[in-house]
Amino acid sequence: MTPAPRSARFWTRCANSHKFSAMREIVFDTETTGRDADKGDRIVEIGCIELVNLAPTGRTFHRYLNPQRDVPEEVVRVHGLTGAFLADKPLFKDIVEDLMAFFGDDPLVAHNAEFDRRFLNAEFARLKMIGIAQERCVDTLVIARKKFPGAANSLDALAKRFQLDRHGFDLSTRKGAGGHGALIDSKMLAEVYLQLRGGREQSLSFEDAPAGGEAEDGRPLSFTRRTPRSRPLASRLTPEESAAHAAFVEKLGLNALWGKYKA
Repeated sequence: MTPAPRSARFWTRCANSHKFSAMREIVFDTETTGRDADKGDRIVEIGCIELVNLAPTGRTFHRYLNPQRDVPEEVVRVHGLTGAFLADKPLFKDIVEDLMAFFGDDPLVAHNAEFDRRFLNAEFARLKMIGIAQERCVDTLVIARKKFPGAANSLDALAKRFQLDRHGFDLSTRKGAGGHGALIDSKMLAEVYLQLRGGREQSLSFEDAPAGGEAEDGRPLSFTRRTPRSRPLASRLTPEESAAHAAFVEKLGLNALWGKYKA
């Protein structure tokens, strides 16, 4: 039921990598009955998004859970999940096998990851299962604080900074009662994580990439080098533009890089 442990060095390399070759990661979020897993608060919802090379594949995992305890009214105002709604939902032990299969051995990405990790590990401890190592988690809050020191780095603030409303996210709904949800927050975080790692442009590579990971239908992902054009495109420069550029390069001196390129 539990995956084989990987070394701390392996997870650290995954978490710190800025260049992925068919790299699978899981973005996830939880909603809970409170803020303290050590005092008996429980998970009431978990949502996960599969990424390959930072891009969502379309595969998700989402469950509501019966926490077997009350849900305080002030918490209901955050995520909208009442005890009555959750009463007939599965227990964590009923979904843990599917959850671990979805996680696999891959890095786990979360915002303020230690919060979610503590809650998951508390659930695992109740089932006498091995918890998730800290080195396995990629914390987008830590990344954001390094990238934007001194700025607001909540998920809402980052969603506004990266203009997620342009990608179809309704940011206004999160401000109202019950506006938070594990799956929608995971989808938002997947987009934020992509932007924190450099945005969509970094995935435009024409180099060979080793096969790895799986598509939703189970087939292995593979990438093929794009073949060069048989003949270069014709120049669209006018004779006047070419002459002006040549005159400009001439003024740069004998050691100018443009001169070496022309040669």
